Amino acid sequence: MDRLEAFETMLADLQKQADSEKEQMEKLKAAGREKSATYRQYLGNRMIYSQMLALYQKYGLI
Repeated sequence: MDRLEAFETMLADLQKQADSEKEQMEKLKAAGREKSATYRQYLGNRMIYSQMLALYQKYGLI
């Protein structure tokens, strides 16, 4: 796998994971479980994903 292909794969996985966790957070929120450890872990992950995607965007990679 060359470098560009690896980047594209990583980016797709990151975006897919971010979307998946957002859906899980919405389900937990609808169930009133916003203070659960799982919800908070997803929230922390989403913050990391947002930062990573913002950096990619800053450098014109997405």
